[in-house]
Amino acid sequence: MPDSALSPSDIVRQAGPAPDPRRWSALAILLTGAFLAPLDFFIVNVAMPAITTGLHSTAADVQMVISGYAVVYAVFLITGGRLGDIFGRKAIFMTGLAGFAAASALCGLAWSPTVLIAARMLQGLAAAAMAPQALASVHALFPAHERGRALSIYGIVLGVSSIIGQLLGGALVGADLDGFGWRLIFLINLPIALVAFLAAIPLLRETRGETRPRLDLGGVVLSSLALSSLVVPLVEGRERGWPWWSIVMLATTPVFVELFRRYEQRLARAGGDPLIDLGIFRLPGLVRGISAILALYAMATFFLTYSLYLQGSLGYTAWEAGLAILPFSAGFLAGSTFSPTISRLVGGSAPAFGFASSAFGTAATALLVLGFPAGTMPPLLLMAPAIGFIGLGMGTSMPTMMRAIVERVGPHHAGLVGGIVNSTLQVSAAISVAVLGGLFYTLVGTRTDAASIGHAFAWTLLAIAACHSVGAYLAAGLGRREAVGAQAVPSAAD
Repeated sequence: MPDSALSPSDIVRQAGPAPDPRRWSALAILLTGAFLAPLDFFIVNVAMPAITTGLHSTAADVQMVISGYAVVYAVFLITGGRLGDIFGRKAIFMTGLAGFAAASALCGLAWSPTVLIAARMLQGLAAAAMAPQALASVHALFPAHERGRALSIYGIVLGVSSIIGQLLGGALVGADLDGFGWRLIFLINLPIALVAFLAAIPLLRETRGETRPRLDLGGVVLSSLALSSLVVPLVEGRERGWPWWSIVMLATTPVFVELFRRYEQRLARAGGDPLIDLGIFRLPGLVRGISAILALYAMATFFLTYSLYLQGSLGYTAWEAGLAILPFSAGFLAGSTFSPTISRLVGGSAPAFGFASSAFGTAATALLVLGFPAGTMPPLLLMAPAIGFIGLGMGTSMPTMMRAIVERVGPHHAGLVGGIVNSTLQVSAAISVAVLGGLFYTLVGTRTDAASIGHAFAWTLLAIAACHSVGAYLAAGLGRREAVGAQAVPSAAD
């Protein structure tokens, strides 16, 4: 039939369903979940000295408050995405948001380190339900020509959350409203969650995957065991003198990884719905991109150790420590704002440029700390640009890496890849705090003088710079747009 003979209804059917007129409002609500999840990882950093004093915590408790949240969040992110496909993304988002608010309340009322760690793990579980729904919904809510902008906004929100976490954490601890002190960093989530929950009722429409997969409980269990066997001993082992159980857990990690791989392959051959479609890892550049993402959140240790350096070595208050992140914030906003321009100038090397900039900034900051007397901040005219370069690199690499990886696959696998990317970021953060944070605490030892803290901070920064240098190598060329429609995902059963 010629086009001129088509009726208006035929034209509408061929063009596909009209975009949701409330899609940008819906994205803003969904991004609340994507924002709160990393915010509550970073907001704790600046409050750790106050929490340590208030709850009489040990160094291991401090690391578990941070890493326990990150591990649980990472382990269940893909599961959270799957639950959205099965039961509907609006329903799972609102359930996760309500659970996150309840867990935040428990964190704010915690009376011991054990209670706080347990509440943080519940927070991570709820965050894993609400956070992936934003990325999974982009392909359901937005036409193809708007998805790139939505993905860029998503990547920027993830980065901005780390900045606001530092600033807000310092402001709330410093304000000490009604004597609540550090507890406010958790209680602040309650009004935010309430507003988002109420707005979601009329503005979010229910979406699901094209098919309704079954939940792969075996895959959830095996992936949880693999990640836990890696991260828990890294967090607890050094503080406890590397007991036998920590060595055994580390040794079993590759065993659980292999069991998970074989189980997922068998399930795919049997016609089931594996938690992860392993065939996607054969797509060109995807493994390299995810490996680069693994290096990206080595920067999580910067936020932790920078706060400890400022408060422990320089005598800053929590509020002053929060303000000291402003050069990073300025750099990040510049990098994220001009990342499209950077992409046009350097092409597919934009993600590598971001990694290289943050590596340069961390190395320069380390040399400044080592080069000036202990207990004194290096001159602002030198320190601010160095930290600004760290932010510039993160602001460039975060959105460009997000787009480079998610857009390597078609819409059918975008939610899965998004879940893997977010899981990788959180595993990276947990390992970073465990390994590089462990390096910091090992170098400090039992000393609390300004020189020891400054020395440990500088060498930790150099380790972060090394990680981002590796990330720059892995990310080289990843910014080139792949021919998405031409790439078929290989069978996971092979």
